[in-house]
Amino acid sequence: MPAPDRIHVASSVLDLKSEPAWNSRAPEAAGDTALHITLPYEQGRRPGDVPVVRRFRLTLMEGPGVGATWESTGDTCSMGSHPLNDFAIEDPTVSRFHCEVRIGPRGPQVKDLDSLNGVIVDGVQVMEGILRSGSLLRLGRVVVRFDFSAENNRLPLSEQGRFGTLVGASVAMRSCFALLERAAARDTTVLLEGETGTGKSQAALALHQASRRRDAPFLVVDCGAIPSHILESELFGHEKGAFTGAVNRREGVFEEADGGTVFLDEIGELPAELQPKLLRVLENREIRRVGSNTYQPVDVRLIAATHRDLRAEVNAGRFRSDLFFRLAVLRIAMPSLRQRPEDLPVLVDGLLQSLGAEPEHTEALRTPEFLARLRHAAWPGNVRELRNYLERCLVFEDTVALSDEEPHHAGPVEVDPSRPYAEQRRHMVDAFERRYLQALLEKYPGKVAQAAVTAGMDRVHLYRLLRRHGIKP
Repeated sequence: MPAPDRIHVASSVLDLKSEPAWNSRAPEAAGDTALHITLPYEQGRRPGDVPVVRRFRLTLMEGPGVGATWESTGDTCSMGSHPLNDFAIEDPTVSRFHCEVRIGPRGPQVKDLDSLNGVIVDGVQVMEGILRSGSLLRLGRVVVRFDFSAENNRLPLSEQGRFGTLVGASVAMRSCFALLERAAARDTTVLLEGETGTGKSQAALALHQASRRRDAPFLVVDCGAIPSHILESELFGHEKGAFTGAVNRREGVFEEADGGTVFLDEIGELPAELQPKLLRVLENREIRRVGSNTYQPVDVRLIAATHRDLRAEVNAGRFRSDLFFRLAVLRIAMPSLRQRPEDLPVLVDGLLQSLGAEPEHTEALRTPEFLARLRHAAWPGNVRELRNYLERCLVFEDTVALSDEEPHHAGPVEVDPSRPYAEQRRHMVDAFERRYLQALLEKYPGKVAQAAVTAGMDRVHLYRLLRRHGIKP
């Protein structure tokens, strides 16, 4: 994608045409930013090349441990009081997982992880903001300075454009593939993160099939689709007579998957009362059936997935920090479709083949004009939404309006009983949220605070929903 000419940094705008961010010259002063924060990934890469990002340094300017520094070895850094952070800051005003700094396609960015005291960048409070060399980040009573270093960091990429059923030649996907390939070689617990429809389930299955456990069972449990009183029995099993209706002893998925892999989808929805029991499985590799007094060992690999940011859930007290610590042995972020628009041609090609479309009947869906339209869509449902859209086009044997272009109208909600309940529910909720947010912003253009009051929600939550659906306030 072409580099943007201008980007917003807090309340100012900087010109970005002067010099690329991978230039080896060190920043000379806090104001020397316009020369160093254009696209940080090298241009003109060949397949197999390793992208280079500018190394950065964080320095504690105010608060406990003044003068402490942290220097990047990759493209991200999480800050907070929890020891699991890259840069741990012991201060009561700093949330356990306070914020994350990432070198992205638009330059260095900071993201607030729903912290208690927020993130203030150069005097401006932000949920997400672009940094400059010399920016000061206030986290509660603590102040951290961000600076570019003179050196670069090289990020590993897979040489393959495919992992299992996942495809993509973009830097974002090949970086993801590199992590998945490493994870497949070991029995490490993996946490897959990303928006709905990004392919987390496919990644989990591909991990299992590429591992030494490939010939053993691969069992899936959707933690968001099963009531808590049933979920416990589903996971751990139960003894005969353990509760009303338990007429026989039943093995849970951890026993059924012996020697294989258990995939817990939407782990962020796991009820609080079951989190300590899952923690014991991860720590001791043993389970206790409902109604039993004895523990028994299990030999399984655990892969979990969530569309939520579990660090924010830990801050809010909805998810145990020790369980997150055990799940996040290896965190792999599945990129959204908006982060890899260059993969659209190969995705469209693969999806049309999976839908059984004849090439001679899909010429209109492969033209440069059609692909350009797809690149400009928000795709809050990511690859799943793209697949549904292409399927609609095949039904009508022509290109149809994108969902963002369709007029809103009242009428009966269409459901497809041939698809899983959880998938249909998420699709309906996402569609409702998108329509509601668009109508809300049409009523209160540019007045997010007033819109939040009308909607009866916190402004921060409204911003989070807007970001999730790719809607600009």
